[in-house]
Amino acid sequence: MNKTALITGASKGIGRELASLFAENRCDVVLVARSERELRQLQEELGSRHAVSVLIIVKDLSLPDAAHSLFDEIKGRGIDVDYLVNNAGFGDYGAFTDTLWERYEKMIALNVTTLTHLTHLYARDWSGRKPGRILNISSTAAFQPGPMMAVYFATKSFVLHLSEAIGNEFKKDHITVTTLCPGPTDTHFGEESKMNAGQLVKNVKIADAGEVALLGYRAMMKGKSTVIHGAMNKVAPFAIRFIPRKWVTRLSAKVMKK
Repeated sequence: MNKTALITGASKGIGRELASLFAENRCDVVLVARSERELRQLQEELGSRHAVSVLIIVKDLSLPDAAHSLFDEIKGRGIDVDYLVNNAGFGDYGAFTDTLWERYEKMIALNVTTLTHLTHLYARDWSGRKPGRILNISSTAAFQPGPMMAVYFATKSFVLHLSEAIGNEFKKDHITVTTLCPGPTDTHFGEESKMNAGQLVKNVKIADAGEVALLGYRAMMKGKSTVIHGAMNKVAPFAIRFIPRKWVTRLSAKVMKK
């Protein structure tokens, strides 16, 4: 009997690549995103290539109580999830006060609230009953403040710290929590966040979404805590430990400016 992976933000980029990896490894998948057309295309593609079940659920996970609604719908279908991949998220490039509050509210709801709620729901569901694996997609943005993308950087820092903390708590229950921290990656994120306007994207190599997904998938299956994609990306989180915080923020602001 195949195991089942639930993947949010599955219609594009890293989420889509992760869906393909799970299907290639004979794992049934539940794919969640807002885009019905892209989800149906992926469902058809994976279903024709692999002997797995592909269920799609069209849902805006930034809406209130979206996590509980999704959890109840999946339970109602009699599906027992073994792997949870919290990939859905977005950012926004610009000065803090130039962005409408409603945009930040949706960002925090999706990047923080829904991720945390789904993690809580499935950890409670698995605890004492079965082992489980969670992959939370954070970012190299998690390791420092990010002027011009302040809220996005803060949400990704939350994801990293939450994941590392609960990963330690869950050891006794045989539930692993892996955090994947990619740098700039070839997805639709740059277009949606307007991050292409920043020096960061102009001056660094853009990672392939498939390579990032494979790194995260392998780390999850090995039960690793945190994994960073890219050799240079691995240097920065350690280097900034030896630099005063205000210098780190100034450097980040210089990198992120237009």
